[in-house]
Amino acid sequence: MKTMPENKQETTQEEKGRLFHAGWAVAAAFGAYFCMYGFRKPYTAATFRGEALWGLDWKSVLVIAQVLGYTLSKFLGIKVISELPARHRAWALVGLILLAELALAAFALAPAPWSALFLFLNGMPLGMVFGLVLGFLEGRRLTEILAAGLCASFILADGVMKTVGSWLLESGVTERWMPALSGLVFLLPLCAAVWMLARIKPPDHHDVEARTERSTLDGPARRDLFRKHAPGLVCITLGYLLLTILRSVRADFAPEIWLGLTGEKAVPSVFTTTEFWVAAGVMLVFGATVVIRDNRLAFFTSLGLCLSGLALCFAAASALWTGAVSPFVFFTGVGLGLYLPYAAVHISVFERLLAVSRDRGTSTYLLYLADSFGYLGYVVVLLLKNCLGGSLGTDPATVRLVFLNMVAWIGLLGMVLFACAWVFFGRRLPGAAVENEGGPTHRTGPAV
Repeated sequence: MKTMPENKQETTQEEKGRLFHAGWAVAAAFGAYFCMYGFRKPYTAATFRGEALWGLDWKSVLVIAQVLGYTLSKFLGIKVISELPARHRAWALVGLILLAELALAAFALAPAPWSALFLFLNGMPLGMVFGLVLGFLEGRRLTEILAAGLCASFILADGVMKTVGSWLLESGVTERWMPALSGLVFLLPLCAAVWMLARIKPPDHHDVEARTERSTLDGPARRDLFRKHAPGLVCITLGYLLLTILRSVRADFAPEIWLGLTGEKAVPSVFTTTEFWVAAGVMLVFGATVVIRDNRLAFFTSLGLCLSGLALCFAAASALWTGAVSPFVFFTGVGLGLYLPYAAVHISVFERLLAVSRDRGTSTYLLYLADSFGYLGYVVVLLLKNCLGGSLGTDPATVRLVFLNMVAWIGLLGMVLFACAWVFFGRRLPGAAVENEGGPTHRTGPAV
């Protein structure tokens, strides 16, 4: 009877172990961030009609309040996330979520306009959750697959949480208590997912060799890293700012946009369906990029995906203008078009930039740098729109017109910015030789 050679058996067992740990990490990251959305997004399923503040409809006030807290959290996260040791991540996640749930309970109890303050406080802890979860996944040969699962969570969760919020409202829960009750539904599953995250093994020596060691960064080191790639990072950050504005408007005002596109109120399941197809497309695309071992090629592939996604947004807007596609196809196409570049920045742009340049640091630092300005831009747009042009959620025809113009112009401007980033890094990272340059170029802390 023939037996498998011992070294082949060991290789097979090692491959099975890698697959198991990858599946564990994807499930943990997906579960943690998906459940976080249960504390952040369900309130957007409500209309909050009948109240106003300073001439703004109440839902716009609440969206602005939460996004302000979320934006402040992103700026704080530039320092906190890049300096937090790995051993503290799990406890930090649980603590931030509990603070967010307490804020939702206070939101339900406080009268307007003070309730908006508690939605601001709800956004503050939640803004750091993504960086903490991504910290468990970055710097690995399989980071793209793992991070694609993480990004699929916030794509799918956007629609699911609106469905959950709508279902709770239809079940008789009031608009004030619906967000807090939704958070309680997801609290235990989130804690289980954080427990799983805490048991993910750190990157091994093969991961470090392929993607460079990830380490904490102090203030001077962060500034040095930014200055080295400043023109390209500015272009990516500005492009990401436009993407964040479009994504946030599409997510926070989805019921109003759907009403403007179709003339009918959306059924609760429609957003789950659209985001399912968007998440499936993003998972398929970025799951495939992990096979690209050449870090320079993978970096420019990710920039190419950014350009392709923005082109899809522009094409979808043009097609709806001409009546070539249905509102469902348009809404789904815009979702896929904006999430391709949005996810690329989260998954592979900064991950592969560090790998090819061999700079020490973390991709979460660069991501939070872009994220903070992205959400700040969204706050400015909300304030300008409400103060100068009326509320986003008032007139369906106005919503349709504004959203179509946003999609078209952001598609065009975004392509220009990411093309400029391509040109800069094409000169800064001329060939494979750069990738093999060893040694840290920045002052760093311990490995994370």
